[in-house]
Amino acid sequence: MKGALRVTDVVHIPRAELHVRATRAGGAGGQHVNTSSTRIEVLWRVPTTHVLDDVTRARVMAKLASRLDNDGWLRVVSSTRRSQRQNREAAEARLAELVRRAMHVGKARVPTRPSRNAVERRLQEKHLRSLAKRRRGERDDE
Repeated sequence: MKGALRVTDVVHIPRAELHVRATRAGGAGGQHVNTSSTRIEVLWRVPTTHVLDDVTRARVMAKLASRLDNDGWLRVVSSTRRSQRQNREAAEARLAELVRRAMHVGKARVPTRPSRNAVERRLQEKHLRSLAKRRRGERDDE
């Protein structure tokens, strides 16, 4: 999809859903930094997006809950570069990475049990440790 932010091969966020704000940034740049708005904020409203299905949207909102504001806006800021274009690209890349990680469904853990041999070996080692400790307290009154 042209003109959209690629998150995965299937999911692309349309630029129309992204709100971009430029503000003045601190840091390197000398006097130039005081007069130019190179800091970029990219905002995306997760609850109202048409890109994600309901299940994926719920997963993204749950995993990114600490990063969402009360209205459901996900905000990513970049001010490391000296140009707006570079900061916008960096912020959009970080947004895509955040959403990609939040969409990921991990493998379910398969519960396992120790083998009978492992249980017996553990109990045998435990018994030997117990004997060694018991012998330390024994007295030879002969």
